[in-house]
Amino acid sequence: MAARCEEQDIQKGGKPLVQYTDQFAATGRPVAEGARGAVTSPHYLATQAGKKILEKDGHAVDAAIAVNSVLCVVLPHMSGLGGDLFSLVWDQSENKVQALNGSGSSGSQVTRSVYIQKDLDKIPERGPLSANTVPGTVDAWWALHQCYGKVEWAALFEDAIYYAENGFPLTEKTSKFIAEKADILSAYPETKKTFFVNGSPIQAGEIFVQPDLAWSFKQIARDGRKAFYEGVIADKIIASLEKHGGLLVKKDFEDHQVDWEDPISTNYRGYDVYQVKPNTQGIAVLMMFNMLESYDMTSIGDGTTDYYHLLAETAKLKFRYRDEWVTDSRSITIPYDLLLSKSLSKKVRTHLSWEEVYSLDDLEELPEIQGSRDTVYLSVADGEGNGVSLIQSIYHEFGSGFIPEGSGILLQNRGSYFSLKEDHINTLEPNKRTFHTIIPAMALKDGKLFMLFGSMGGEGQPQTQCALFTRVVDFGYNMQQAIEAPRWLYGKTWGADSTTLKLEERISAKTMDELIDRGHTVEKVEAYSQLMGHAQGIVVDHDRGVYAAGADPRGDGIALSW
Repeated sequence: MAARCEEQDIQKGGKPLVQYTDQFAATGRPVAEGARGAVTSPHYLATQAGKKILEKDGHAVDAAIAVNSVLCVVLPHMSGLGGDLFSLVWDQSENKVQALNGSGSSGSQVTRSVYIQKDLDKIPERGPLSANTVPGTVDAWWALHQCYGKVEWAALFEDAIYYAENGFPLTEKTSKFIAEKADILSAYPETKKTFFVNGSPIQAGEIFVQPDLAWSFKQIARDGRKAFYEGVIADKIIASLEKHGGLLVKKDFEDHQVDWEDPISTNYRGYDVYQVKPNTQGIAVLMMFNMLESYDMTSIGDGTTDYYHLLAETAKLKFRYRDEWVTDSRSITIPYDLLLSKSLSKKVRTHLSWEEVYSLDDLEELPEIQGSRDTVYLSVADGEGNGVSLIQSIYHEFGSGFIPEGSGILLQNRGSYFSLKEDHINTLEPNKRTFHTIIPAMALKDGKLFMLFGSMGGEGQPQTQCALFTRVVDFGYNMQQAIEAPRWLYGKTWGADSTTLKLEERISAKTMDELIDRGHTVEKVEAYSQLMGHAQGIVVDHDRGVYAAGADPRGDGIALSW
């Protein structure tokens, strides 16, 4: 049986004692390696747009904005101008990690009583009443560019405007989402006009054109954030929301602002891992690393029953603290020192058994937390050593499903995450940010940028980040191997509400049976399952002077390095 000692002299950084790449050495695509920079995203057109900006001597931030803007066009079910974003930035000249909270707050007139008076016991998941928070993406792009941009602002949106105005061939995966959500997309005339052709959902391979979205991008390219929050785009959004019973008002847009913050971090085997503070769930990842650090991962081995059991149980136990504390950090005092302490993880570790699962019945009842649904994660590293880890979302697939007339912008339904229960940690209040599952990650080694990584996928995001990082640091995988290796997911994920332990079918039947014997409710899913989300990442090898990037075959993306 694999060694499982909790307290032993384990290696702290550097190369692992044992490497486990043999089983997953062969990948469907190679890791992308180069010496001048790297870009990775969940769509090939977006990745190419980022490379163009870096070739113009742009900062990694410039390229990230260009990538994200194209994703807003080509992956409309996952991203868009009507959503939020979070980002971590490493600028070589500053020699520190900066965090940007680009999420919007609920409107000044958005209260629990408004919904209760409408005889609602929860906020609708779709439609204008679900679009009750101000989209933060455009202001976040503006803040990033103001601080770090080197390329002219308008140039960052050239590709996004081109693909919106002239169209692009729709991929099979995106067309399937459009077909599956046809009822939602046909509920409002503007949305149906965008996604339907001759009365039917647009099909894979057809040229997808979005002229209204192209118009919005042109306003942003010309007038910056003002176009979205104070100008013609804001006017269109507010007029349409008022017409359809929405709650946001123009002042909500005018008062919106993003926040630069210090990130939170922990040290895992000599690597400093960074996350954005709550209202994101990034703190859960750091708590998981604090617990995992005490185990000899190289002896446990990747792909073993013990490995999947340990990661799933760690997530279960640490989510308990996440769910208790993660909300708008401006509304409560979060005990970061306690939650990120090694002593807390040592205490939590006493609840883990190798022979059986820990029963949630033994935990006090916690607030119900909904899973995030659709997200894009991207990362960029430029030739000067700057790096960006960025994640952006409109929450459910196609967000609220509501497009304000003439804008082409799908508004997010992130505000449906709020609870109408007054005593809930994430209770709805005016001008409040809701809980976000979306999290970008970054790691440094010896004060130098080491890894940019992340994934979409609700509660799967912390688990996938742990999978990627342990597979690189503990098992010696390259970035592409770490991404393509079989994944698992405990709890809720993108588009699914079940809390089973989902395992990709490439994991052996023997391992699945052993996990069932330990008490896990196992659900086998297809190889390279969409439920596992789309992961991307970049590793910086300073010894060789090489950027090594990977992209997930579960999505439509590519990684480029040169």
